[in-house]
Amino acid sequence: MDINPDIFGSLSVFELVHRVETRRSGPFRFQIGLDEDALHLPYQRVVDAYARFRTSPLAQVANRLEPEVIASSVFGTNTIEGGTLSEEETRLVLDLAPEAVAEEEQRRALNIKAAYQLALQAAARADWRMDVDLIRSVHATITDGLTHPFNRPGEFRDNPKGIATHVGDATHGGRYKPPQHGADIERLLAELAAWHGRLVDRGVPALVRAPLVHYYFELIHPFWDGNGRVGRILEATLLLAAGFEYAPFTLSRFYLDQLDRYFTLFNTCRKAAGKGLASPNTPFVAFHLEGMLVGINRLQDRVNGLVSRLLFEAEAIERYRSKELNARQFAILSQLLDRPESMALADLRKAPWYLALYAPLTDKTRQRDLKRLRELQLVEIDSDQRIRPRFTSRAAGSSPRRMR
Repeated sequence: MDINPDIFGSLSVFELVHRVETRRSGPFRFQIGLDEDALHLPYQRVVDAYARFRTSPLAQVANRLEPEVIASSVFGTNTIEGGTLSEEETRLVLDLAPEAVAEEEQRRALNIKAAYQLALQAAARADWRMDVDLIRSVHATITDGLTHPFNRPGEFRDNPKGIATHVGDATHGGRYKPPQHGADIERLLAELAAWHGRLVDRGVPALVRAPLVHYYFELIHPFWDGNGRVGRILEATLLLAAGFEYAPFTLSRFYLDQLDRYFTLFNTCRKAAGKGLASPNTPFVAFHLEGMLVGINRLQDRVNGLVSRLLFEAEAIERYRSKELNARQFAILSQLLDRPESMALADLRKAPWYLALYAPLTDKTRQRDLKRLRELQLVEIDSDQRIRPRFTSRAAGSSPRRMR
């Protein structure tokens, strides 16, 4: 695992500033630019939270956790860039075969999922290092089949005369003009990959490297379309390669939830560097660490919930087999487990499956069945007359103490 709690001592010794003179776009500078005092505690909180998360029973719930995390991440990164699918629509689209896709919005989501698969494959190779070929491949996958007046999948932007690219707006700190010429862009990406390689060789951990690469990639802004999606996947790939599981994919949802801060920080750090201020990249890396901590805590909660559900299901099956529950009671539990939230008791009694279940029986039998489920503490009914499986309350009350 690429976690080094003492990293800030080595950063003080070697700042790794790299200045590149481009042919037509002027000088460009890569630097660590961090305030160790400001970042030491947030960094340690992420390290500690992830250490606890790794001890969770992940193997027991991986088949449920991973699709949820991917769907949430695809929704987050797609929505940041103007995607219109809801989170539920995104989940449904990701289960489609590519040949079943009929709309461009659906293709956008499936392309991101395919790009994540590229990231996972790259990160799984022990000898993998970030390079320009991966960046091209991720972009080609993300923009495959999407319409754009200039974009070509996997090809760098090369602005023709009279067409300038600008990034940002006044609301988020101003507009920025990235490099405009293809040769400069290609050189800067190669320099970014080489600089990142030196960070790796110096032992700079992924929790520092990944946000810095994300930040500088967006400043280069190498493609006509898809830069944000590529940058966030690149960031996730570096974290995955360092041994982080699941958490890298939660960052896109955090960035969506904090969208104004996310966009503004690029300009905040860029302007601070332009003024020659000390530690200009600190705000963006701190933001990244905050996102990792939020994501890890959410993952921990979700794992706790999934494990609680598995234990609850096992208990219900055992009680049914031992005849403590009858078939009707077991059917009620099964229906409630398939719902994402509690159900109004009145709606339960009107549900077609429930009416069919009790069609030949009396209301007294219905009440007796429900009473038995409550006596066994398998369901609970709250003051608003909403019914839920009891494990949801247990899971909510069993989360471990979080780092703050």
